[in-house]
Amino acid sequence: MLRLAALFLLVSASSSAIAQVAISNGLPQADDNSSTQPGSDSAWIDLRQQPTASSKPQSAPDWVEAVNMTSDGAGKTIFRIRVSAPSADTQVMFFRLFFDDNDKARPEIVAWDESGTQVVRSGALGSGIGLPTSDSVMIPMKGISTVDVEVPGDGKTVRGAYLDWMTSSEVVHPLNAEHRDVIPEPFSSLPPLHAPDQDTENFGTVTATLANETVSMGPDAEHAATFQFGIESQPLMALLTFEVASPQVDSPPEVYVNGEDVGPATLTLPELADPGYRGETESMIKGMHFQYTGWLRAQKLIPVDTLKVGTNDVMVVAGPGTPASAIRGTQVQLKYLWEKSDYLLKTSH
Repeated sequence: MLRLAALFLLVSASSSAIAQVAISNGLPQADDNSSTQPGSDSAWIDLRQQPTASSKPQSAPDWVEAVNMTSDGAGKTIFRIRVSAPSADTQVMFFRLFFDDNDKARPEIVAWDESGTQVVRSGALGSGIGLPTSDSVMIPMKGISTVDVEVPGDGKTVRGAYLDWMTSSEVVHPLNAEHRDVIPEPFSSLPPLHAPDQDTENFGTVTATLANETVSMGPDAEHAATFQFGIESQPLMALLTFEVASPQVDSPPEVYVNGEDVGPATLTLPELADPGYRGETESMIKGMHFQYTGWLRAQKLIPVDTLKVGTNDVMVVAGPGTPASAIRGTQVQLKYLWEKSDYLLKTSH
Protein backbone atom coordinates (compact mmCIF):
# COMPACT_ATOMS: atom_id res chain seq x y z
CA MET A 1 0.00 0.00 0.00
CA LEU A 2 0.96 3.59 -0.54
CA ARG A 3 0.97 6.56 1.79
CA LEU A 4 -1.63 9.27 1.15
CA ALA A 5 -0.23 12.61 0.09
CA ALA A 6 -1.47 15.89 1.55
CA LEU A 7 -5.26 15.94 1.47
CA PHE A 8 -6.83 19.36 1.11
CA LEU A 9 -9.58 21.22 -0.69
CA LEU A 10 -8.22 23.88 -2.99
CA VAL A 11 -10.76 26.53 -3.97
CA SER A 12 -9.78 29.45 -6.17
CA ALA A 13 -12.05 32.42 -5.60
CA SER A 14 -10.94 34.06 -8.82
CA SER A 15 -11.50 31.01 -11.00
CA SER A 16 -14.52 31.01 -13.31
CA ALA A 17 -14.26 27.31 -14.14
CA ILE A 18 -17.30 25.21 -13.35
CA ALA A 19 -15.29 22.23 -12.09
CA GLN A 20 -12.65 22.76 -9.44
CA VAL A 21 -10.61 19.71 -8.53
CA ALA A 22 -10.18 19.49 -4.77
CA ILE A 23 -8.34 16.18 -4.57
CA SER A 24 -6.85 14.44 -7.56
CA ASN A 25 -7.97 11.06 -8.79
CA GLY A 26 -5.80 8.09 -7.92
CA LEU A 27 -6.04 8.66 -4.18
CA PRO A 28 -3.15 6.82 -2.45
CA GLN A 29 -4.02 4.40 0.32
CA ALA A 30 -3.21 3.98 3.97
CA ASP A 31 -0.44 1.67 5.05
CA ASP A 32 -2.16 -0.69 7.46
CA ASN A 33 -1.13 -4.33 7.43
CA SER A 34 -3.04 -5.16 10.60
CA SER A 35 -6.35 -5.60 8.82
CA THR A 36 -7.29 -9.19 8.08
CA GLN A 37 -10.89 -8.71 6.93
CA PRO A 38 -11.54 -7.37 3.40
CA GLY A 39 -13.00 -3.90 3.70
CA SER A 40 -12.64 -3.92 7.48
CA ASP A 41 -10.98 -0.48 7.50
CA SER A 42 -13.35 2.44 7.86
CA ALA A 43 -12.62 5.78 6.20
CA TRP A 44 -12.65 9.34 7.51
CA ILE A 45 -12.70 11.83 4.63
CA ASP A 46 -11.82 15.39 5.62
CA LEU A 47 -13.91 17.73 3.45
CA ARG A 48 -12.99 21.00 5.12
CA GLN A 49 -11.65 23.57 2.70
CA GLN A 50 -8.20 24.18 4.15
CA PRO A 51 -5.51 26.43 2.67
CA THR A 52 -2.59 24.49 1.21
CA ALA A 53 -0.21 25.66 3.92
CA SER A 54 -2.39 24.31 6.73
CA SER A 55 -3.44 21.04 5.09
CA LYS A 56 -2.33 17.83 6.79
CA PRO A 57 -1.50 14.42 5.36
CA GLN A 58 -4.06 11.72 6.06
CA SER A 59 -4.70 8.18 4.92
CA ALA A 60 -7.55 6.24 3.37
CA PRO A 61 -8.24 2.53 2.83
CA ASP A 62 -7.68 1.23 -0.67
CA TRP A 63 -11.41 1.03 -1.48
CA VAL A 64 -11.53 4.84 -1.50
CA GLU A 65 -10.23 5.61 -4.98
CA ALA A 66 -10.69 9.37 -5.36
CA VAL A 67 -12.26 12.46 -3.82
CA ASN A 68 -13.05 15.61 -5.81
CA MET A 69 -14.94 18.85 -5.31
CA THR A 70 -16.83 20.59 -8.13
CA SER A 71 -19.38 23.33 -8.64
CA ASP A 72 -22.40 22.71 -10.83
CA GLY A 73 -22.58 26.35 -11.91
CA ALA A 74 -25.97 26.83 -10.21
CA GLY A 75 -24.84 27.71 -6.70
CA LYS A 76 -24.32 24.12 -5.55
CA THR A 77 -21.10 22.40 -4.44
CA ILE A 78 -20.56 18.68 -5.03
CA PHE A 79 -18.08 16.51 -3.13
CA ARG A 80 -17.58 13.35 -5.20
CA ILE A 81 -16.22 10.19 -3.60
CA ARG A 82 -15.34 7.28 -5.83
CA VAL A 83 -15.30 3.88 -4.14
CA SER A 84 -14.96 0.23 -5.05
CA ALA A 85 -16.46 -2.58 -2.97
CA PRO A 86 -13.58 -4.49 -1.35
CA SER A 87 -15.37 -7.84 -1.77
CA ALA A 88 -18.56 -9.35 -3.14
CA ASP A 89 -19.91 -9.69 0.39
CA THR A 90 -19.80 -5.94 1.10
CA GLN A 91 -22.86 -4.46 -0.59
CA VAL A 92 -24.13 -1.87 1.89
CA MET A 93 -22.25 1.27 2.93
CA PHE A 94 -22.76 3.26 6.12
CA PHE A 95 -22.27 6.94 5.25
CA ARG A 96 -22.22 9.52 8.06
CA LEU A 97 -21.88 13.16 7.07
CA PHE A 98 -20.71 15.93 9.43
CA PHE A 99 -22.00 19.40 8.61
CA ASP A 100 -23.44 22.65 9.93
CA ASP A 101 -27.21 22.19 9.84
CA ASN A 102 -28.17 25.44 8.13
CA ASP A 103 -31.73 25.55 6.82
CA LYS A 104 -30.67 26.96 3.43
CA ALA A 105 -27.67 24.65 3.00
CA ARG A 106 -28.94 21.18 3.88
CA PRO A 107 -26.83 18.55 2.09
CA GLU A 108 -28.00 15.49 0.17
CA ILE A 109 -26.31 12.17 -0.56
CA VAL A 110 -26.55 10.97 -4.17
CA ALA A 111 -25.23 7.63 -5.46
CA TRP A 112 -24.43 6.89 -9.14
CA ASP A 113 -23.58 3.80 -11.14
CA GLU A 114 -20.84 3.52 -13.77
CA SER A 115 -23.18 4.66 -16.57
CA GLY A 116 -23.86 7.94 -14.76
CA THR A 117 -27.38 6.94 -13.73
CA GLN A 118 -28.63 8.22 -10.40
CA VAL A 119 -29.52 5.24 -8.21
CA VAL A 120 -30.06 6.68 -4.72
CA ARG A 121 -30.91 10.17 -3.42
CA SER A 122 -31.22 10.67 0.33
CA GLY A 123 -33.24 13.85 0.43
CA ALA A 124 -32.15 16.81 2.55
CA LEU A 125 -30.24 15.77 5.67
CA GLY A 126 -30.55 17.47 9.03
CA SER A 127 -33.50 19.56 10.15
CA GLY A 128 -32.25 23.13 9.73
CA ILE A 129 -31.60 23.75 13.44
CA GLY A 130 -28.55 25.94 12.77
CA LEU A 131 -26.11 23.80 14.79
CA PRO A 132 -23.14 21.57 13.98
CA THR A 133 -24.50 18.06 13.56
CA SER A 134 -24.19 14.76 11.69
CA ASP A 135 -26.61 12.50 9.86
CA SER A 136 -26.33 8.96 8.53
CA VAL A 137 -27.65 7.02 5.55
CA MET A 138 -27.34 3.38 4.51
CA ILE A 139 -26.54 3.00 0.80
CA PRO A 140 -27.07 -0.27 -1.11
CA MET A 141 -23.91 -0.26 -3.22
CA LYS A 142 -24.71 -2.90 -5.85
CA GLY A 143 -23.55 -1.37 -9.13
CA ILE A 144 -22.71 1.97 -7.47
CA SER A 145 -19.25 3.41 -7.92
CA THR A 146 -19.65 7.08 -6.95
CA VAL A 147 -21.24 8.81 -3.96
CA ASP A 148 -21.84 12.56 -4.06
CA VAL A 149 -22.47 15.05 -1.28
CA GLU A 150 -24.49 17.90 -2.80
CA VAL A 151 -24.87 21.09 -0.78
CA PRO A 152 -26.16 24.56 -1.71
CA GLY A 153 -23.55 27.31 -1.56
CA ASP A 154 -19.79 27.12 -1.38
CA GLY A 155 -19.66 23.83 0.52
CA LYS A 156 -17.98 25.29 3.61
CA THR A 157 -20.78 23.98 5.85
CA VAL A 158 -19.60 20.40 5.16
CA ARG A 159 -16.82 19.18 7.45
CA GLY A 160 -16.23 15.51 6.79
CA ALA A 161 -17.61 12.05 6.12
CA TYR A 162 -17.23 8.71 7.90
CA LEU A 163 -17.61 5.65 5.66
CA ASP A 164 -17.77 1.99 6.58
CA TRP A 165 -19.00 -1.22 5.00
CA MET A 166 -21.83 -3.08 6.69
CA THR A 167 -22.45 -6.76 7.21
CA SER A 168 -25.72 -8.47 8.03
CA SER A 169 -26.78 -11.00 10.62
CA GLU A 170 -30.02 -12.36 11.99
CA VAL A 171 -31.50 -10.11 14.67
CA VAL A 172 -34.03 -11.24 17.28
CA HIS A 173 -36.22 -8.99 19.41
CA PRO A 174 -38.80 -9.57 22.15
CA LEU A 175 -42.20 -10.47 20.69
CA ASN A 176 -44.22 -8.44 23.18
CA ALA A 177 -41.95 -5.40 23.43
CA GLU A 178 -42.19 -2.33 21.25
CA HIS A 179 -40.41 -2.93 17.95
CA ARG A 180 -37.63 -0.42 17.34
CA ASP A 181 -35.90 0.23 14.05
CA VAL A 182 -32.22 0.08 14.91
CA ILE A 183 -29.63 1.51 12.55
CA PRO A 184 -26.27 0.08 13.64
CA GLU A 185 -24.35 3.25 14.45
CA PRO A 186 -20.60 2.79 14.87
CA PHE A 187 -19.28 3.91 18.29
CA SER A 188 -22.74 3.84 19.92
CA SER A 189 -25.05 1.03 21.00
CA LEU A 190 -28.17 3.15 21.59
CA PRO A 191 -30.92 3.25 18.95
CA PRO A 192 -32.57 6.58 18.06
CA LEU A 193 -35.08 7.69 20.68
CA HIS A 194 -38.74 7.35 19.68
CA ALA A 195 -41.46 9.08 21.68
CA PRO A 196 -44.84 7.26 21.64
CA ASP A 197 -47.73 8.98 19.87
CA GLN A 198 -50.06 8.17 22.77
CA ASP A 199 -49.50 7.56 26.47
CA THR A 200 -48.61 3.95 27.21
CA GLU A 201 -48.71 1.87 30.38
CA ASN A 202 -46.56 -1.18 31.07
CA PHE A 203 -46.04 -2.94 34.41
CA GLY A 204 -47.26 0.07 36.36
CA THR A 205 -45.14 2.58 34.42
CA VAL A 206 -46.77 5.30 32.34
CA THR A 207 -44.80 6.80 29.43
CA ALA A 208 -46.04 10.13 28.09
CA THR A 209 -44.63 12.20 25.23
CA LEU A 210 -44.13 15.86 26.06
CA ALA A 211 -42.95 16.88 22.57
CA ASN A 212 -41.80 14.67 19.72
CA GLU A 213 -40.70 17.56 17.52
CA THR A 214 -37.41 19.46 17.76
CA VAL A 215 -37.50 22.34 20.25
CA SER A 216 -34.71 24.93 20.31
CA MET A 217 -33.26 26.12 23.60
CA GLY A 218 -30.67 28.50 24.98
CA PRO A 219 -28.77 28.92 28.26
CA ASP A 220 -31.42 30.91 30.17
CA ALA A 221 -35.09 30.82 31.13
CA GLU A 222 -36.07 33.19 28.35
CA HIS A 223 -34.83 30.71 25.72
CA ALA A 224 -35.65 27.48 27.56
CA ALA A 225 -37.53 24.51 26.17
CA THR A 226 -40.74 24.32 28.23
CA PHE A 227 -43.27 21.52 28.66
CA GLN A 228 -46.30 20.63 30.76
CA PHE A 229 -47.78 17.34 31.87
CA GLY A 230 -50.49 16.36 34.32
CA ILE A 231 -50.59 13.59 36.91
CA GLU A 232 -53.53 12.19 38.84
CA SER A 233 -51.51 10.72 41.70
CA GLN A 234 -47.99 11.00 43.06
CA PRO A 235 -45.60 8.53 41.35
CA LEU A 236 -42.87 6.53 43.08
CA MET A 237 -40.28 7.53 40.46
CA ALA A 238 -40.18 9.93 37.52
CA LEU A 239 -37.70 9.93 34.63
CA LEU A 240 -37.31 12.61 31.96
CA THR A 241 -35.69 11.44 28.70
CA PHE A 242 -34.82 13.35 25.52
CA GLU A 243 -32.18 13.75 22.83
CA VAL A 244 -30.04 16.89 22.78
CA ALA A 245 -28.31 18.40 19.75
CA SER A 246 -24.65 19.46 19.73
CA PRO A 247 -24.14 19.61 23.50
CA GLN A 248 -20.94 20.46 25.32
CA VAL A 249 -20.19 17.01 26.73
CA ASP A 250 -18.97 18.40 30.06
CA SER A 251 -21.90 20.81 30.35
CA PRO A 252 -25.21 18.93 29.97
CA PRO A 253 -28.61 20.64 29.95
CA GLU A 254 -30.10 21.83 33.24
CA VAL A 255 -33.60 20.72 34.25
CA TYR A 256 -36.15 22.72 36.27
CA VAL A 257 -39.43 21.26 37.59
CA ASN A 258 -42.15 23.58 38.86
CA GLY A 259 -39.58 26.36 39.18
CA GLU A 260 -37.07 24.29 41.15
CA ASP A 261 -33.60 23.48 39.81
CA VAL A 262 -33.27 19.69 39.97
CA GLY A 263 -29.78 19.63 38.42
CA PRO A 264 -28.16 18.66 35.14
CA ALA A 265 -29.27 15.77 32.96
CA THR A 266 -26.96 12.83 32.35
CA LEU A 267 -25.62 12.36 28.82
CA THR A 268 -25.05 8.89 27.37
CA LEU A 269 -21.75 9.31 25.51
CA PRO A 270 -20.51 7.20 22.59
CA GLU A 271 -16.93 5.98 22.37
CA LEU A 272 -14.33 8.75 22.40
CA ALA A 273 -13.11 7.55 18.97
CA ASP A 274 -16.38 8.84 17.47
CA PRO A 275 -15.56 11.59 14.92
CA GLY A 276 -18.58 13.47 16.26
CA TYR A 277 -16.45 14.94 19.06
CA ARG A 278 -15.27 18.41 18.15
CA GLY A 279 -12.63 20.11 20.27
CA GLU A 280 -12.86 23.75 21.30
CA THR A 281 -10.14 25.80 22.93
CA GLU A 282 -9.55 29.45 23.75
CA SER A 283 -6.41 31.51 23.98
CA MET A 284 -5.00 31.93 27.49
CA ILE A 285 -7.10 28.97 28.69
CA LYS A 286 -5.49 25.58 29.22
CA GLY A 287 -7.18 22.40 28.11
CA MET A 288 -9.84 21.68 25.53
CA HIS A 289 -13.59 21.32 25.80
CA PHE A 290 -15.55 19.05 23.50
CA GLN A 291 -18.83 19.45 21.71
CA TYR A 292 -20.62 16.43 20.27
CA THR A 293 -21.77 17.34 16.77
CA GLY A 294 -24.85 15.16 16.64
CA TRP A 295 -27.68 13.97 18.90
CA LEU A 296 -27.09 12.40 22.32
CA ARG A 297 -29.48 10.67 24.70
CA ALA A 298 -30.06 12.58 27.96
CA GLN A 299 -31.94 11.54 31.10
CA LYS A 300 -32.83 13.07 34.43
CA LEU A 301 -34.44 11.43 37.45
CA ILE A 302 -36.97 13.94 38.76
CA PRO A 303 -37.30 14.09 42.55
CA VAL A 304 -40.92 13.07 43.14
CA ASP A 305 -41.34 15.64 45.89
CA THR A 306 -41.03 18.37 43.24
CA LEU A 307 -44.09 16.99 41.44
CA LYS A 308 -47.71 17.76 42.32
CA VAL A 309 -51.06 16.31 41.47
CA GLY A 310 -52.37 18.33 38.55
CA THR A 311 -50.29 20.24 36.01
CA ASN A 312 -46.49 20.20 36.27
CA ASP A 313 -44.09 22.51 34.43
CA VAL A 314 -40.73 21.30 33.09
CA MET A 315 -38.06 23.64 31.75
CA VAL A 316 -34.81 22.55 30.09
CA VAL A 317 -32.00 25.02 29.39
CA ALA A 318 -28.71 24.52 27.59
CA GLY A 319 -25.75 23.83 29.86
CA PRO A 320 -23.36 26.61 30.92
CA GLY A 321 -21.16 27.71 28.03
CA THR A 322 -23.60 26.36 25.41
CA PRO A 323 -25.06 29.34 23.53
CA ALA A 324 -27.64 27.35 21.57
CA SER A 325 -28.93 23.81 21.38
CA ALA A 326 -32.11 21.84 20.76
CA ILE A 327 -33.92 18.80 22.13
CA ARG A 328 -36.32 16.28 20.59
CA GLY A 329 -38.27 13.15 21.51
CA THR A 330 -38.96 14.56 25.00
CA GLN A 331 -40.87 12.13 27.21
CA VAL A 332 -41.51 11.36 30.86
CA GLN A 333 -41.95 8.01 32.59
CA LEU A 334 -43.91 7.75 35.84
CA LYS A 335 -43.56 4.59 37.92
CA TYR A 336 -46.44 3.57 40.21
CA LEU A 337 -47.01 0.68 42.58
CA TRP A 338 -48.01 -2.34 40.53
CA GLU A 339 -49.79 -5.44 41.76
CA LYS A 340 -46.65 -7.50 41.12
CA SER A 341 -44.08 -4.88 42.09
CA ASP A 342 -40.89 -6.31 43.58
CA TYR A 343 -39.96 -4.52 46.79
CA LEU A 344 -38.58 -5.24 50.23
CA LEU A 345 -40.17 -4.10 53.47
CA LYS A 346 -37.40 -3.39 55.96
CA THR A 347 -38.28 -3.30 59.63
CA SER A 348 -36.75 -0.65 61.85
CA HIS A 349 -34.23 -1.78 64.48
